[in-house]
Amino acid sequence: MLRTLSIRDFVIVDTIELEFSAGFSVFTGETGAGKSILIDALTLALGGRGDASVVREGAAKADITADFAVTEPARAWLAANEFAADEGGALLRRVIDNAGRSKAYINGIAATAAQLRELGDMLVDIHGQHAHQSLLKTEAQRALLDNQAASKDAGAAGDAKAVAAAYKAWRALARQREQFETNAANVLYERERLEWQVNELEKLGVKPGEWSEITNEHSRLSHAASLLEGAQEALSVISEADEHPILSQLTALNLKLGKLASIDTELQAIVDLIEPARIQLQEAVYGLNTYLDRVELDPERLRQLDMRMEVIHSTARKFRVTPDELPDECAKLSAKLQQLADASDLDGLRQQEDKLKAAYLVVAQRLSQTRAVAGRQLGDAVTRAMQELNMTGGSFEVALNPSEPGASGLEQVEFLVAGHAGVAPRPLAKVASGGELARIALAISVITSNATTTPTLIFDEVDSGIGGGVAEVVGRLLKRLGQQRQVLCVTHLPQVASQAAQHFQVAKSTLASGKTASRIDVLDAKARVEEVARMLGGLEITATTRKHARELLAS
Repeated sequence: MLRTLSIRDFVIVDTIELEFSAGFSVFTGETGAGKSILIDALTLALGGRGDASVVREGAAKADITADFAVTEPARAWLAANEFAADEGGALLRRVIDNAGRSKAYINGIAATAAQLRELGDMLVDIHGQHAHQSLLKTEAQRALLDNQAASKDAGAAGDAKAVAAAYKAWRALARQREQFETNAANVLYERERLEWQVNELEKLGVKPGEWSEITNEHSRLSHAASLLEGAQEALSVISEADEHPILSQLTALNLKLGKLASIDTELQAIVDLIEPARIQLQEAVYGLNTYLDRVELDPERLRQLDMRMEVIHSTARKFRVTPDELPDECAKLSAKLQQLADASDLDGLRQQEDKLKAAYLVVAQRLSQTRAVAGRQLGDAVTRAMQELNMTGGSFEVALNPSEPGASGLEQVEFLVAGHAGVAPRPLAKVASGGELARIALAISVITSNATTTPTLIFDEVDSGIGGGVAEVVGRLLKRLGQQRQVLCVTHLPQVASQAAQHFQVAKSTLASGKTASRIDVLDAKARVEEVARMLGGLEITATTRKHARELLAS
């Protein structure tokens, strides 16, 4: 759950430090006081989008820090991503400067906004004040139903993704088959061209590394006479000269000094230095003899190498690659030819397409079954909630209308509502009453939140369009939800505010600099009476409104 929230220089907030408790908490205040700014700040700390406009005028940067106690899945995520802290919590921080540059931290370690969002999804679930508007969209209804199914059955979580992946694979092959049927002549021409190129390269048969080998051999044969002459001269100077070869002189010198060292041991160190040199010269003699045996003049081999190098170089120029790249070019063109040959097999393509379609239908039908079960459960739960929300006799259904196979499955998800008994259910988008729509959206939000494991739930003015006795029911629903989770609610309804265990009042104030800032106070029992009375009576608070406020709080 959310333990503390620190906000500095954010929009009209100067400095705010808040501590939260478990259960149901509310934020109230005059319109424009900055109630929703708190939600915006927390959203930023959870990885939401932000730019320089969020920085308070005249400040260098906005800084938001949120401290959470974490659940086991979040703790495992922190450990897996090397963000674990000794205290076992999660400290999320977001800093945006007045140039729009953003920095993110988790437990003091630099992170990305994407990582904040990934972790934030495990910690907080936010229902915005326009939730009922998004519920009018088919995509939102389908996503809500699939999320509800996943919350009931972990295995269902991957069904929608599996359907999308299977559909993508099936349609990709179908497009390939359609393109072949449309462009058969072009495919045949391209195949013949590739066959000619591959045949030419295979006939040439350049092996990997061959070009380097033959160029080295060609260089050696081209300079064979010079190489033989130089090696023979070195061998003669070292060991075969008629007069005083170096090796003989060094051997004799070493023997003489060896005898003298028996007289004066100080010469032994010099003998030890000369002996390795003699050994190295002897090794050089062996090496030169071996080299002279191997190097020979071979004009015919040199002519063969000239011809081979010419044909390889000419082919490489034709294919616009270097001679060293010819083997890779042959492999690449062969792979393209094989791919084109596979694609040209129309019967084979059709068989593969049928297999992928069948695989898609298996996962799509499983998703349909999952949706049917989740739809009945959601329909029953929302229908029960509607009775509490003064929509007696009303009902809610989830319709699965068959559609053409698509990335989202075999059906369109549609929410149907009957406002009262005896009325046929109609699409949610056609519900006439804005109040009914708001109540249904709130019921869905509460029910779907109840099905998730997210420890902190935030409702940002989702009770818009609701009043009277229904507002009191809404307050009780949120309070009941707060017995299981931490619930934070921005509200303008006194009936909702009176149900909270913790009450924050948001108000504007003028700083010494003359600038307007938003402040938040935690209300005690006496202050809560005044705030609820203000919400009930507006600008003029009378004894009657205070009495009514005390009654609401007492109930």
